[in-house]
Amino acid sequence: MGNLVPQVIRGTMTKPRETTGRETRQRLSALLEADDFHPALHELRKWPRQRVLRALLASLCEGDEKRKGRVVSVMGLLTAELARDDMEEARELMRRLMWSLNEESGSSGWGAPQAMAEIMAVHEGLAEEYAHMLVSYMREDGNYLENPFLQRDLLRGVGRLSGARPDLMKKHGADLHLLAFLESTDRVVQGLAAWCAGILEVDEARSGLESLVDEETEIVLYRGQCLVKRPAGHLAREALDRLERTLNTKGGTK
Repeated sequence: MGNLVPQVIRGTMTKPRETTGRETRQRLSALLEADDFHPALHELRKWPRQRVLRALLASLCEGDEKRKGRVVSVMGLLTAELARDDMEEARELMRRLMWSLNEESGSSGWGAPQAMAEIMAVHEGLAEEYAHMLVSYMREDGNYLENPFLQRDLLRGVGRLSGARPDLMKKHGADLHLLAFLESTDRVVQGLAAWCAGILEVDEARSGLESLVDEETEIVLYRGQCLVKRPAGHLAREALDRLERTLNTKGGTK
């Protein structure tokens, strides 16, 4: 015991070293790859929110659909929490996502439409402010995204937000702007458009959906923190079935 005091006196009190951005991204990457994501999500919510969001933004264009789906899911949750504390900071994050889709940004924009949609699905106030921007990326007279891979991201986002806030998406014309995507030469885009058309019950999409019922191209969706794979034709048939149920409920005839 006698030699402990000199050791304390000679010792130097140092502040714990702060985690660098690179270390944060490395730790984040490990959590995103975890087999069981629920404990990982609980851990991420303990980290400094702004630091995690910055790392997530940098991770949007990395990895497969499962990883991207997890990144998007966490971004939605944390940004909604941020908006409750500081709405302007949440708006700034939305603006950064939109800027990444601008050609002048020099960014690929991968994952940005999905992230925007997830955030708006979770937070009503941000949805009211920015849903029209998501729809603008569908419009040839708006901020139309020509790249088929970005269109896939966009339609995954449109489907997510349409499932959460269908009336808002219809208000901004998302249902009718889906029709052009059903005629895409990209089979994945067509399949995702079919999925969205079913969610929004777009009766005008019937002919486009009927032309896809035998399409076998695999469509990957992220649902409940898991990947779900369905043939495009399956999604088209689901959409047609939903249209029929809605029609029967209304007492109409085809």
